[in-house]
Amino acid sequence: MEEKLRYRPNVTVACVIEANQRYLMVEELIDGQQKFNQPAGHLEAHESLLMACEREILEETGLRLSPDALIRIDQFSASTELAFLRFTFCCSLPSTIAAKPVDPDITAAHWFSYEEIVDRSAALRSPLVLDTIDAYRRGQRLPLETLNSRFLTLAP
Repeated sequence: MEEKLRYRPNVTVACVIEANQRYLMVEELIDGQQKFNQPAGHLEAHESLLMACEREILEETGLRLSPDALIRIDQFSASTELAFLRFTFCCSLPSTIAAKPVDPDITAAHWFSYEEIVDRSAALRSPLVLDTIDAYRRGQRLPLETLNSRFLTLAP
């Protein structure tokens, strides 16, 4: 009997960071094309989802921030071979802060208005970028306590 391959989506985190109705976006080159995204990346071994989010924000913007809430969890298929389970958080700041990416894959960080992001729709990394900003703007929030990482370190 042929063994069926187990479905293993990539677990990623992202963070909608807002200040004065502007959103912090990172710019990167992917296959030679300019793309825009929220600070985002993959969950690494032995880190909680919150730790992953804080790490990605630091790497991609140079800022030490902690999320305020979870916006939502998305299942996303980029292709028949590539799937994601994306946890999108949010963070609201009283004013914009200069961001300086540490990750060499990030070419710049920008504070954009909603309209400027919509104008760049064709260059967004995935449809989740604008969709989660829309969810943030509608007030969609889940408490961080929704996520439980108490048992993260039980495995040897």
